[in-house]
Amino acid sequence: MTHDKPGRRTAVITGAASGFGLEASRIAARRGMNVVLADVDAAALQAAAREIEALGAAVLPFRLDVSKAAEVEALGAATLARWGAPHLVFNNAGVGAGGLIWEHRASDWDWVLGVNLMGVAHGVRVFTPAMLAAAAADPAWQGHIVNTASMAGLVNMPTMGVYNVSKHAVVALSETLYQDLALVSDQVHAHVLCPFFVPTGIARSERHRAAEADAAPPTASQRIAQQQLERAVSRGKVTAAEVAQFVFDAIDAGRFYIYSHPGALGGVKSRLEDILALRDPSDPYAAQPEIGAQLRQALRRR
Repeated sequence: MTHDKPGRRTAVITGAASGFGLEASRIAARRGMNVVLADVDAAALQAAAREIEALGAAVLPFRLDVSKAAEVEALGAATLARWGAPHLVFNNAGVGAGGLIWEHRASDWDWVLGVNLMGVAHGVRVFTPAMLAAAAADPAWQGHIVNTASMAGLVNMPTMGVYNVSKHAVVALSETLYQDLALVSDQVHAHVLCPFFVPTGIARSERHRAAEADAAPPTASQRIAQQQLERAVSRGKVTAAEVAQFVFDAIDAGRFYIYSHPGALGGVKSRLEDILALRDPSDPYAAQPEIGAQLRQALRRR
């Protein structure tokens, strides 16, 4: 069991038991930080805590659902009581869902927006005031807030509506946070992570969803979207470990936007050009028309 060491910096990481969160926790531990590990999966959280402690970090595991305001507030209170204001807050927990946008149930919207958007909003609301207070008390103190969005927060691919909406909102929240912080402090900084398809557990995030009495079988479009997501994620060439390193590199460099696949920014450029030229949205499958044709055929024969 490791013990607290005075003077260590502290990282708070949600979604810390897998994917980007676990890899970021490993990097934070190797950098000598205290690590607050927050996750909804209790068993995976305990396993992650043992691993991060073995790297020499002082660890505070905290099981929570980030969509619940009171639970994030409790996370904040526990962190402040143990180590004071954190130097890094990585609002990273996220879930995925797909299908034609009108086929999402109200509960689908509540779940995805609750985790992906409100989880970030609660993290910002809970930790930013403490970080600003620490900065005001010490001119040398520096803090960073990193919010996980997605390339889906910068473009709008079909059959990903609820996910797109949640991630566009996280980009908007993060850009506003950047501007708001710049008005009041030079010591607390915002960043937004926009990864593309990376092999993580997001394609299986439904396993952590609470059972619902009104749950219905997935529609054909939802099954197709799930298959697409699983295929795209499994074929990703950039690893979660690399993305976590990109996060710390961006913090070190003072860079706001963090991308895992800069080559995917062509779609962002096309979208912005459509907006400026008052054009209808471009065909997302223009470069791979066979994929678009297969998707249209599958959806129209269902």
